[in-house]
Amino acid sequence: MLNRNAVFKLAAAVAAIVFLNAPLAAQSSQAPARPPADPGDVESVDAIIAAVYDVISGSAGQDRDWDRMRSLFVPGARLIPTFRDSTGGRALRVQSLEDWIAAANRSLVQNGFFERELYRITEQYGNIVHLFSTYDSKRTPDGEPFARGINSFQLLDDGNRWWVVTIFWQGESPDNRIPAKYLR
Repeated sequence: MLNRNAVFKLAAAVAAIVFLNAPLAAQSSQAPARPPADPGDVESVDAIIAAVYDVISGSAGQDRDWDRMRSLFVPGARLIPTFRDSTGGRALRVQSLEDWIAAANRSLVQNGFFERELYRITEQYGNIVHLFSTYDSKRTPDGEPFARGINSFQLLDDGNRWWVVTIFWQGESPDNRIPAKYLR
């Protein structure tokens, strides 16, 4: 359970992401229409998270269903990986969904990639949800994990369905291990 200070820090981080994305939301009326979602993919928090993990996972040589992925995300959504830069400093890359698909597609299809959720902590207020989803990544469904990390999802219930607004993630590293509370 998060203490009050952690909740305030989390709320400030989410507010910063929303504030930084405000100009993008204003432009979303000009963005191409999203493909219609499978109602089963967007009927609940569990369903949309499962759909995200499912659509990015697949064997080497298997094309991903990027229209399905697009149907899960609000126009203007952001995917934000964190990483160590060339100097060893911490950095992030803010990407649109289309930028992320263009950057990730070749590697996912060429190498095979299966990501699964290990554990989740969810906080909801009204029609928004923040959740930490601990994951591991494999090249084959039964292979050994080559990576672990935490995805921070921000979701919106618009009254008709769930949408992914942001995924902000960090992979585990030797100097930054996933705390036990995220691996139950």
